[in-house]
Amino acid sequence: MKLIAGLGNPGREYAGTRHNVGFMVIDRLAKIMGVAVGKKMFKALTGQGQVNGEKVILIKPQTYMNLSGEAVNALLNWYKLSAADLIVIYDDLDLPAGKLRLRPGGGSGGHKGMLSIIRSLGTENFPRIRIGIGRPAGACIDSVDYVLGRIGSGEAEEMEEALKLAAEAALCVVRDSLEQAMNRYNRR
Repeated sequence: MKLIAGLGNPGREYAGTRHNVGFMVIDRLAKIMGVAVGKKMFKALTGQGQVNGEKVILIKPQTYMNLSGEAVNALLNWYKLSAADLIVIYDDLDLPAGKLRLRPGGGSGGHKGMLSIIRSLGTENFPRIRIGIGRPAGACIDSVDYVLGRIGSGEAEEMEEALKLAAEAALCVVRDSLEQAMNRYNRR
């Protein structure tokens, strides 16, 4: 069994923002798997499906980004899963827009949602898929305003491709392995 958590902020005002790419990937996975992500459990919206016979739980924490660990940890405990059974999908300012990086572990890189998960689980050792959103051009825009800003028309096409690839990469982790997914998707 795998638990795939896409990070984001709940509410209409955050829909379509760079910080919500994790939620967007969960929506794509739900569509591919033919499941709804609407059941409320432990401060998260959840949905269950199967990938090649393996049960997969999709979650969108509803705690706001900075408290994502509360929902993730509670659901891992509920399903009696370890951190190794978790895949976290989130935005990354330090990657160029549209690039993916899969890793078996590591620090938060300053991402508050990841910091919350690391603190809640007591480990940095869990798979993650980072989706590059790039840094704002010039010194005119604050990073917080940038990540909470909507994906612009100039970046929509490359972000759409990145979201599609992130969903494929998550499924590859479940079907094959993290190592195979890293070999396939970190090169792009």
